[in-house]
Amino acid sequence: MAGRAAPAPGALLCALLWAAAAAAGGGPGGSPAPGAFGRVYRGAVNISAERVYAFAYRSEPGQVDAVRVYVNSSSENLRYPVLFVVRQQKGVLSWQVPLIFRGLYQRTYNYQEVSRTLCPSEPTPETRPSDQIIFVDVASMAPFNIAYELLVTRLENFQLETNKAFNFTASPSQPQYFLYKFPQDVDSVIINVVSDAAYPCSVVSVQDIVCPVYDLDHNVEFNGVYQSMTKQAAITVQRKDFPGDQFFVVFVIKPEDYACGGSVPSSIHGNVNRTWNLQRTKNLQVTIVPSIKKSVYVQAMFFSFLSFLSFYLGSVVVAFVHYISADMKLTVPFGSVSIAGSGILTSSRPISASTPEGSSYGAIDESSSSGGHQMSSPERRPAAGSDTDSSVEEESDFDTMPEIESDKNIIRTKVFLYLSDLSRKDRRIVSKKYKIYFWNIITIAVFYALPVIQLVITYQTVVNVTGNQDICYYNFLCAHPLGVLSAFNNILSNVGHMMLGFLFLLIVLRRDILHRRAMEMKDIYTLDYGIPKHFGLFYAMGIALMMEGVLSACYHVCPNYSNFQFDTSFMYMIAGLCMLKLYQTRHPDINASAYSAYASFAVVISLAVLGVVFGKNDMWFWVVFSMIHVLASLALSTQIYYMGRFKMDLGIFRRAVMVLYTDCIQQCSRPMYMDRMVLLIVGNLVNWSFAIFGLVYRPRDFASYILGIFICNLLLYLAFYIIMKLRSSEKLLPIPMFCIVATAVVWAAALYFFFQNLSSWEETPAESREKNRPCILLGFFDDHDVWHFLSAAALFFSFLVLLTLDDDLDTVRRDKIPVF
Repeated sequence: MAGRAAPAPGALLCALLWAAAAAAGGGPGGSPAPGAFGRVYRGAVNISAERVYAFAYRSEPGQVDAVRVYVNSSSENLRYPVLFVVRQQKGVLSWQVPLIFRGLYQRTYNYQEVSRTLCPSEPTPETRPSDQIIFVDVASMAPFNIAYELLVTRLENFQLETNKAFNFTASPSQPQYFLYKFPQDVDSVIINVVSDAAYPCSVVSVQDIVCPVYDLDHNVEFNGVYQSMTKQAAITVQRKDFPGDQFFVVFVIKPEDYACGGSVPSSIHGNVNRTWNLQRTKNLQVTIVPSIKKSVYVQAMFFSFLSFLSFYLGSVVVAFVHYISADMKLTVPFGSVSIAGSGILTSSRPISASTPEGSSYGAIDESSSSGGHQMSSPERRPAAGSDTDSSVEEESDFDTMPEIESDKNIIRTKVFLYLSDLSRKDRRIVSKKYKIYFWNIITIAVFYALPVIQLVITYQTVVNVTGNQDICYYNFLCAHPLGVLSAFNNILSNVGHMMLGFLFLLIVLRRDILHRRAMEMKDIYTLDYGIPKHFGLFYAMGIALMMEGVLSACYHVCPNYSNFQFDTSFMYMIAGLCMLKLYQTRHPDINASAYSAYASFAVVISLAVLGVVFGKNDMWFWVVFSMIHVLASLALSTQIYYMGRFKMDLGIFRRAVMVLYTDCIQQCSRPMYMDRMVLLIVGNLVNWSFAIFGLVYRPRDFASYILGIFICNLLLYLAFYIIMKLRSSEKLLPIPMFCIVATAVVWAAALYFFFQNLSSWEETPAESREKNRPCILLGFFDDHDVWHFLSAAALFFSFLVLLTLDDDLDTVRRDKIPVF
């Protein structure tokens, strides 16, 4: 009736408790005793006596109420534990004391103090308060009395607030979880958890608002997203993943530390039961902060693409300046002649009035030679304008200069070699040989990349389905998800490799087209001057740079130790191709074939895989690898020193011993090729040092160890090349000089960011997260992303160094260009 007054709240609670007692039934120990929050209840139970407590409370409209139950029993009898059952309106929660946790090798840990948070009541849409009741049953099957303590409290700080730190304590038997609701204007948040102590190992989990909450070590991985943690953890949570716009943050302490990289304490070795009460307590602090907005994603993408589009603009400007300067030189007397290597048009009087139509590629007519270097008999060649592959012989293992086959050993073992001595083959056949590098690397890239993409998609799917964020080693403090990808920023930052790789291909294509035009014009500077132009290796380098970006992006979809080889495979190939190109510059006729080069890369990648599997602790692997490394260095040094005229077969060791005996012991003579000898001695010392270092220290990051070997050899050879170039009175033009300086500066900056370790799959996921750092660029990119940007630019400038380094020789006769 409208005029009837509402009953008093106290009367409602009393009536609720009376109804509960009547429902439970009478009898000794069967009637529930009214319980009060915050009061400690002590008692004893046995097989014939159990206790039931009823706790009633009032829930305000729109309020989420959480209740925590603390129990304790002094009994360590595992045969007759004390059983606690908590009944709520929509669920039942039960556990026993002592509470048993199982660790590694079935070790057991018993806890006599247990504290659990009950699944909170859902906020009611009613405008009036609602009454709730909780029953706590205490029982045991023991034939004797077992004492217990019970304390039930209401949590005051159950709901976490945005940008507000909250401190609390947890242990294996006393886990904690809290509620968080998304504010209206926030679509994504980052949960930051820190602790002063690395151990005990803990787990942070984000779970949907579903009862029961999985908050024990053996079931915390059953639901939601979770990470192991030592000192730091971070989980990015998006509103779209939680339809109710709220979630639980669960904190569980593990009974052992091995999952976080810690060792099992020596005092508990063996399959014995141990009673630990609060010895593994951990103080934690949680802060939930809003993540970046969608506008930051757009800014980051614009920044990434515009930064590298500026390189395209710079290249267009340089090409335009070249075109203007060349156009101005067209007015100079004696006609104009194009230098195909650089695309510059220059004017100069030809060496002779008419160049013999049948002169060898790279050979100079003796009547025009002022240097006095004698050349062998020239071979007839087709017209220079016919530069198609249709008339070219297939690649074979035999040199295509039959007239001089008899004196090949004499030519290549002269004390002073000139480029004309090593550029005697038909240019079309040599060019076809180097084009195989380009076509082969495209085939390798397709067959390598497709399974990699499929695998990393599977990795990402597993992470998304299982919620196990220990699978991938991200920088979780700066991991911005997009779609199904967990760290889109690490993938986006690799766009530089692809864009600059494509730009390098365009630059090489321009030079190639200009060179072909000059060949069609029978330009004497193209035929007989400067470094012979073969662009196959340059094309292969451009493809390799693009594929490095693709595979690095694939690796960063889910970075871990098992797929790190994806990130390094094409790095090996880039370093190897750069060394081959540098060697090809002055040795165009005797450089390695594409088949042998890629076969060598395949061996290196196979060793890298074996190193990841066996290189951590197996001494035998390091012994075998060091022997292979040293023997390969000696064999390659022999080939380089004798210009490929030292036969590689089973008798190589006997011949090497004979050479050492005759040249070093029987008569100590000066090396015939002193410059080459110095380079090879220094190179072998460097490689032997790497082998000894690996044998002694056995680095866990075997892939980076091999990459270091490649890079050091490349830098050593490049330094030697530049020094010998300057010693030979050659000069560096402004563009290659600028590229060298830019390469050194950008590489220095890139390496600084590379060594800012933000994660490490050499350690456990929890230990790796200790190194995580916030974003440093646009609030979107971290240090490793900056490394991606700078390393792409540094590789691009490095390629330009190799492309332009010998442009100063375009007007120098090949019989005056020394070989070193």
